[in-house]
Amino acid sequence: MTDTVRHDPEALPRAVRADFPLLARRAGDLVAYLDNAATTQKPRVVLDAMTDYYTGANSNVGRGYHRLGLESTERHEQAREGVARAIGAAQPEEVLFTAGTTAAVNLVADTAGRRVAGPGRRVVVTGMEHNSNLLPWRRLCDSTGATLTVVPAGPDGRIDADRFAAALGPDTVLVAVSHVSNVLGTVNPVREMAAAARRAGALVLVDGAQAVPHRPVDVRDLDADFYCFSGHKAYGPMGVGVLHGRRDLLAGLPPYQVGGGTVKGVAADRPVRYLDGPARWEAGTPHVAGAVGLAAALDYLRDLGWDAIRRHDRALVRHAVDVLTAVDRVRVVGDPAADPSGIVSFVVEGIHPYDVGAHLDRHGVAVRCGVHCASTFLDELGLLGTVRLSFGVYNTTAEIDLVGELLAGVRPGPWTTDHPDVRFL
Repeated sequence: MTDTVRHDPEALPRAVRADFPLLARRAGDLVAYLDNAATTQKPRVVLDAMTDYYTGANSNVGRGYHRLGLESTERHEQAREGVARAIGAAQPEEVLFTAGTTAAVNLVADTAGRRVAGPGRRVVVTGMEHNSNLLPWRRLCDSTGATLTVVPAGPDGRIDADRFAAALGPDTVLVAVSHVSNVLGTVNPVREMAAAARRAGALVLVDGAQAVPHRPVDVRDLDADFYCFSGHKAYGPMGVGVLHGRRDLLAGLPPYQVGGGTVKGVAADRPVRYLDGPARWEAGTPHVAGAVGLAAALDYLRDLGWDAIRRHDRALVRHAVDVLTAVDRVRVVGDPAADPSGIVSFVVEGIHPYDVGAHLDRHGVAVRCGVHCASTFLDELGLLGTVRLSFGVYNTTAEIDLVGELLAGVRPGPWTTDHPDVRFL
């Protein structure tokens, strides 16, 4: 990465756009891909890493005592080491590969959560959580008799620190918070929130799905018990994610799923002896190519440089706020420019979000519209839904200008006239 790119955020997309094959292949009908909070496009280095694994080392891991099996196992563990370095883990054994953030949260809820939850005990979440960091805790509380407390966001889409602290008490056993809101891009002070939860004696899980692609994450500095994220939102493949947990804490947890690869030995008349370390929680055949691709994606972000990525985020988010607020009837929700993290949500007064999304799509612009799997948060904000622009390293200010031009011509469509109160997704 050249010094020019490091100090000129507008140069970043020019330098990297050719790295992403889909953007060239769909150039005729995809003018701007602005739905990166849902999933990012994949750079060639990630695709090549996965292809190289499948064509050069494909074999099941930890089973076969032959050179392919040993090489596949080595690549899987090298990927674990790469992820551990990328997020500042104390050791690779603290990194568990999962199917994604959703799977990671469910793993914690059904292992650590079940150990601490019960009648008279409390699980605390925030009102801005994605369903994947809400529903597992609701189910846990429903099944154990624990109480679920939701700390609502304020009108500005932020969690008030005093209100959050007041929700914590001696009965609080677990706290789950998002690092960055997938709806508004609001960045929570998770280090301080984790410290408050720990003082109350509670376990802490942080959903980092929207943070890892946009800012350096050091799990030791954040000092949460668990931190999780998905590969596909960080330029890696779908179907793979990470759960980081402190090694001493993981050592005391039971397996989440059981089966091949999790045991030292099984006999019909003796207790099952489960393996120590990550294998205990990675039952069955792992997504080795996915782990390899994820590690390559995190290396790709590192090589671009976090200064360049953060400068680019700031430039795009602030430009988007300026462009959108200049359009009649458009209102930006929250304050995304306060600490830009690649997300700007807005509403067009009098027009259903789905009609806005359909209008943009007809002109080749891909955005997300609706409730973003966070309908409870939209309820708190008093909104039917929003239109969300979410940026990646390949996006440009020109694409944002195009959105502004197109919004000037948006008109009510069938959702506004025939289904004004309907929402989903």
